[in-house]
Amino acid sequence: MASDWHADPLVWGNGPHLFEVFLEPTCPFSVKTFDKLDDFLDQAGASSVRVKLWFNPQPWHLLSPIVTRAIVAASTLDGGKETAKKVMAAVAAHRDEFVFENHCTGPNRDATPNDILKRLEAYSGIALTQAFEIPDLDNAVKRHAKYARQNGIHSTPTFMVDGLVDQSMSSDDDVSEWVKRFR
Repeated sequence: MASDWHADPLVWGNGPHLFEVFLEPTCPFSVKTFDKLDDFLDQAGASSVRVKLWFNPQPWHLLSPIVTRAIVAASTLDGGKETAKKVMAAVAAHRDEFVFENHCTGPNRDATPNDILKRLEAYSGIALTQAFEIPDLDNAVKRHAKYARQNGIHSTPTFMVDGLVDQSMSSDDDVSEWVKRFR
């Protein structure tokens, strides 16, 4: 296994304002948020804002650590953040394949980590297993958790505007409401 890997930061846009979004990849509210981010970037303008994603897996989303590691692993592959985005989109489009019913039951309880990884590969079309097995990939995953903790992030989705948590923002907001915070 190569030791010269690099996890691509999940940042889109190049503007002076920073919109940081903390997501739990299998959470329905995080999926709702993720699905709005491209539209947000289009409306706000990529030259006006940067969107940076952070992961904050929640313990009640029992398969989330596997999914999160797979997304971070995808960012080490050709295409970097765009490859990771394809995996995130696959999770969003097939969320029921990566969660337990009522956070505790259902057919996914019989799924092994390898089953989850194979599903991610099938839905995204991206070979993830080798990158998933990078021995110290956990350091990149831990960066996400540490940054969330440092900023007092406990639930997802949570939004930060230019370094400050904005508790009034929600996944239910229209994208135009998010854009107003950057005008």
